[in-house]
Amino acid sequence: MQDNVNGKRVLVTGAASGIGAAIAARFTRAGALVAGLDLAPSQGLACSLRADLRSDAQLDAAFDSLAGGIGLPDIVVHAAALQVKGGVLDTDPQGYADVYDVNVIGAVRLMRRCVPPMRQAGGGAIVLLSSINASFATPTLAAYAASKAALENLAKTAALEFAPDRIRVNAIAPASIDTPMLRASYADSPAGVLEANQARHPLARFGSAAEVAELALFLASSNAAWITGAIYPIDGGASVTRR
Repeated sequence: MQDNVNGKRVLVTGAASGIGAAIAARFTRAGALVAGLDLAPSQGLACSLRADLRSDAQLDAAFDSLAGGIGLPDIVVHAAALQVKGGVLDTDPQGYADVYDVNVIGAVRLMRRCVPPMRQAGGGAIVLLSSINASFATPTLAAYAASKAALENLAKTAALEFAPDRIRVNAIAPASIDTPMLRASYADSPAGVLEANQARHPLARFGSAAEVAELALFLASSNAAWITGAIYPIDGGASVTRR
């Protein structure tokens, strides 16, 4: 199967590190023109944009640069996310608002800027990065889990609304992916906690950012032309039995 993204213009948020960086690199290897959008510079891409997804003014400036550079995207992958630790009452309202603003409203801001030109072009693809936590009670990440549940509903609604325009919208729901952010989140944990989390996955290991990137590439490509409104788990079997 061919990747079918050669020459396509792709915007990846969160492209400076972790899963977003792996996705941006994979699309680049497949021949796409990739713009990375993050708070920090994105390396090795056709275009590096810096903007806070909570700021309309910064996004407007970034999209002006994008339009004058590689052009507006045929494909958008929203991998940027904000995460705060804490339960329902431990997390203050502003924490909820900030997480929701990046993870969910950030996706809306991207769609408002990308969907109209996709319609004019006759189609496009949007991939949103959710989380296994969208489907489970997560007392240690209440705001994050709630935002990802909202993001999945947004993906389904957007898929239905944009289908007549041949714009597909899908989401990916990873479990624990072995990134520096994951390792750092366990830095203050007691010995054995990281290993215990790994053991919760039936395949007995963490996923890799490269594996998530392969799924993102597939969903954005014409190989997935009849897939929209789907939430794809990539979790080593963790959602089969939450243990």
